[in-house]
Amino acid sequence: MTLKRLSVVLLACLTLSACGGVDPNSPLGQRKAIFKEMLKTSEDLGGMLRGRVTFDGQRFTDGAIKLDSLAHEPWKHFPVVKEADHTSAKDDVWQKQAHFQELARSLESATGELVLATNAKPFKASTLSPAVQKVEDACEACHKEFRDH
Repeated sequence: MTLKRLSVVLLACLTLSACGGVDPNSPLGQRKAIFKEMLKTSEDLGGMLRGRVTFDGQRFTDGAIKLDSLAHEPWKHFPVVKEADHTSAKDDVWQKQAHFQELARSLESATGELVLATNAKPFKASTLSPAVQKVEDACEACHKEFRDH
């Protein structure tokens, strides 16, 4: 009886792992991981400014630097030709490459400005909030046009 149960559990695990799993080393897996980390980092920064998370200047600065670094990474994981994997990216990513790259540079610029805003001490919401908003707006602009929600 134990062998039968073990076989059923093993079969269930194999079936579930084959369903919808994304290879973490594939271009899709790579960019998904980066985008998830970007989201987590930007949510922490926004949370500090909006009072959901206790503000910590050093943590905010570190988060801004991390976000800026991450903002330069996902674009290299968009292959020239759309992959066969299920992706949230619209076909327009590949059909309107110049505009997609323009929005990517816009995000990179916004995260760079956020890093610069962290150089102004003492930290002020009036300095940091517009910089965070610019990053959020850059993300939203690209998502509206190129992400299939």
